[in-house]
Amino acid sequence: MKENNYLLLRKRMIEEQLIPRGIRNKRILEAFENIPRHLFVPEEKQSYAYEDHPLSIGWGQTISQPFIVALMTQLLEPKKDEKVLEIGTGSGYQSAILAYLGCKVFTIERIPQLAERAQQVLESLEFKVEVKIGDGTLGWEKESPFDKIIVTAAAKDIPSPLVHQLKIGGRLIMPIGGAFHQELIIADKVTNKEVKKKSAGSCIFVPLIGKYVERK
Repeated sequence: MKENNYLLLRKRMIEEQLIPRGIRNKRILEAFENIPRHLFVPEEKQSYAYEDHPLSIGWGQTISQPFIVALMTQLLEPKKDEKVLEIGTGSGYQSAILAYLGCKVFTIERIPQLAERAQQVLESLEFKVEVKIGDGTLGWEKESPFDKIIVTAAAKDIPSPLVHQLKIGGRLIMPIGGAFHQELIIADKVTNKEVKKKSAGSCIFVPLIGKYVERK
């Protein structure tokens, strides 16, 4: 498929999937129009990259549907030059969106093959993103504190290292819940001991795996 056709698919994605569902931030919409999402999925699935559903990217992982990526980004309220930690690099698409918005992005992926592929795609698009292979529930202590943290996998609660590494006044977005029902949670760190949480609605994500995941 030619790049012009992919551009048309991106514009249709924005007009039919994002704007009608409340994604109004102009910079976020601009990022979705300009970033070639199809490059972040396996070649045989590139023609489906702009459809309204998640896609498998291998190793039991998925790239979230475009709306969910846009919603999490809008809820995160990322600002230029903010330091953002992403847990669960996956395809690298969310990292690209944040980098396009001017954030300093640090991302952790536990599956080496996914991390390496994401880094290659990000570099080919000239996005400066720090990618690390490891346990995302440990966070990235050396680079903390972070202005924002986004977690793209679900657990029963927020791993304690991530709360610790978030700045006071910072925001964390993460799906919280069990295997069959999760809520997309906005967590704002008020003080070192207080985090205010509210739900932005139901969602379904792959499970977060790591040392600091609570299993009930």
